Amino acid sequence: MKKIINFRVNMIRTLPSPYQKRGETGQFETIYYLLVNMKDLPNNIPLDVNPRKPKMTTHVAKNLLNAVVEPETDFYINNRGIVIAAKSLVFNSQKSEVTIDLGDQELDDDKYSYGILDGGHTYTAIMKKRKAIPPDIEKYVRLEVITNVQNITRLSDARNTSVQVSDIALFNLDDNFVDVKSAISNELYSNNIAYKDNENKDINVSELLRLMYAFDIEKYPDDSTAPVQSYSGKAQVFKRYKEAFETPFYKSLTKQLPVLTNLYDLIEYELPSFYKAYKEKAGIKNSRFGSVKGVESLQNGKTIKTSFLHYDQTYNISAGFIYPIFGAFRCLLRFDKDKGTVNWIFNPIQMWKNVGESLAQNTFETQSNPQLAGKDKQLWLSNYRIVETQSLRMLLQKNKTTQTP
Repeated sequence: MKKIINFRVNMIRTLPSPYQKRGETGQFETIYYLLVNMKDLPNNIPLDVNPRKPKMTTHVAKNLLNAVVEPETDFYINNRGIVIAAKSLVFNSQKSEVTIDLGDQELDDDKYSYGILDGGHTYTAIMKKRKAIPPDIEKYVRLEVITNVQNITRLSDARNTSVQVSDIALFNLDDNFVDVKSAISNELYSNNIAYKDNENKDINVSELLRLMYAFDIEKYPDDSTAPVQSYSGKAQVFKRYKEAFETPFYKSLTKQLPVLTNLYDLIEYELPSFYKAYKEKAGIKNSRFGSVKGVESLQNGKTIKTSFLHYDQTYNISAGFIYPIFGAFRCLLRFDKDKGTVNWIFNPIQMWKNVGESLAQNTFETQSNPQLAGKDKQLWLSNYRIVETQSLRMLLQKNKTTQTP
C-alpha cells in the first residue's frame, strides 16, 4: 500500500535539476525546500531509510528535546532540519499543502529508499515534545524533500556526516567479523579491508557484505524478487548481516567470499570485451565502451585497479552496471540445510565466460543510466533468467552424457 502524506506548509521553494532542459521529462532530481509549523508535521513519516536509528538518550538529543519546547523562535535557523527522499511531491497552492508519495513501505525497495534520510533525531524530538510548545508560540522546522534520487546510498552517506562511531565499527568491536576475516585471510586484499572508522584502507568491509547480500538465496531464492538493495541500500545490507551472520547459511556463504570477489572483479575486468563483442555481432565494429554513461575511459596509458584483486584496466565502470550482472549468478548457489553448507551447481567463473556476452547485451540494451540500472528490478530478474536458462541447458546436457551407454 502506498504511503502518502499530506500537510500544510508555510513556504515552499523549488530547485529543479540543472541537467534538465526546458520541457524535458524523465528521471531528474528535484529539491523542494519547505518551512513547516511543527504542529503541522505528520507523525507517520518513515525512518527506515535512515542508516542510523534516533537515540534520544544522548546529550545532543536531550538538547534537541529542550530546543523544541523553549520559547525562542529561532529553531528553524539553528537546526539543520529534516531531509526526506520521496517519489514525488505535489503542491496545492490554494490550500498551501503538499502531498508527498513515499512509495509502498511494505516493499523493501521502497522502504529503504523513501522517508527521512537525515534529521531523524530532529523529527523524533518534535514528535515527542511539540504538544508542550507554549500555545502562544509558533515554531517552525525546515524540510528538504528530494524526489527521483538516483543513488540513495551516496546521498545517505553524504548527508549523515556527523562524527560518531558507525554501526559497523561498533559491530566489529565484538569480533563479529571473525568469519569474514577468516574467509579472506589468504586473499591479496585481506589486509586492505577497513573494519573501523577512518581506517586508511581502500575497501570498507561493507563492500564484502554487499557481495554476500547479492547471493542471499534464503531471502531471494528465485526470479520472483531481486537483491537490489546490495547496490542501493547499505543500511539494509548491514541490517541483514547483523541478523543472520551466525546462521548456518550465512556462515557457509561467508566462506564463499573469495569466489564472490573473484567473480565481481572478472565481470568488472571483462565487461568491456563482452560489450564490444555483442556490438560487433550487431554490425557495430567500432563501438566505444568509454562513451557509455557511467563508464570513464582512461587515456594516455593510465589504468585503474579493479575493486578487489587489482587487475589493471583502462575503464572505470559504475557499480550500477556490474551488480545486476553479478547478482544473476546466485541462481547457481544451493544451500544444504542438513549439512549447513552452500555449494555451486556450476562454477560461476566458467558460467560468466559462457553468458557474459548475453548479460552485457541485456544490461546495456535495457538501461543506459548506471544508477537506474542498479535499481532496475526487472533488469536484475532478466539477467538472472539468462544464467538460469544456461544452467538448465548444461544440466540437461550433463544428464544426457551420464545416460549415454
